[in-house]
Amino acid sequence: MTLTLTVSDEVRTLVPGFTHLAVEAHGLVNGPSDATSSALLDDAARRLTERLAGRTPDQDPHVAAWRAAYSAFGAKPSRTRNSAEALARRALADGGLPRINRLVDAYNAISVAHLIPVGGEDLNRIQGGMRLVRATGREEFVTVAGGEETIEHPEPGEVVWCDEAGVTCRRWNWRQGPRTRIDDDTTDALFLLESLEPMTLGDLRTAGEELAELLQKVSPGARITVRDPE
Repeated sequence: MTLTLTVSDEVRTLVPGFTHLAVEAHGLVNGPSDATSSALLDDAARRLTERLAGRTPDQDPHVAAWRAAYSAFGAKPSRTRNSAEALARRALADGGLPRINRLVDAYNAISVAHLIPVGGEDLNRIQGGMRLVRATGREEFVTVAGGEETIEHPEPGEVVWCDEAGVTCRRWNWRQGPRTRIDDDTTDALFLLESLEPMTLGDLRTAGEELAELLQKVSPGARITVRDPE
């Protein structure tokens, strides 16, 4: 059954022009990063350097739009950067992009190459549908701090993704919780690409289709569906 994704009217009003595209994949075979997934990240870093042409990531129009969106719900974009900017900065740093596992490497490569936030969720760990809402502050976000599981609560008004069990990602796409993240055991997953104006629907679709191609490359035989932007 296809996972339901809902964006609340409050979020639509706060940040008009938000669009997301989902790539659903089944029959995946994940595992540790390898030469194939590492090459995807290296190529993405090269493409990012060419795209920026000496600018910093925050000077890219799409990243600037995400910074404005974060400011709109009270987050400080220089302290809690959207996931695309955070990854881009790591790609440009001396240490380069982290190698996580084959599936995460694939979607991180798309995020960096296209400067778009991309997240991945294990479909078998999502409870009910997923909703993008403005938090009340009472929701639970299960995370890990100092090696111990702990429960945090989002700030009132913070934009969060959540399912029936609680928050899955804080501050829109800033920090994902461990409960639903993709790991080596993941076989079914949803990948979410999030865009704001001035990114066009055509550019969003291109990124989604390229992600589907990369997933086939790192996990041959997977059944992948690119859903229409919403």
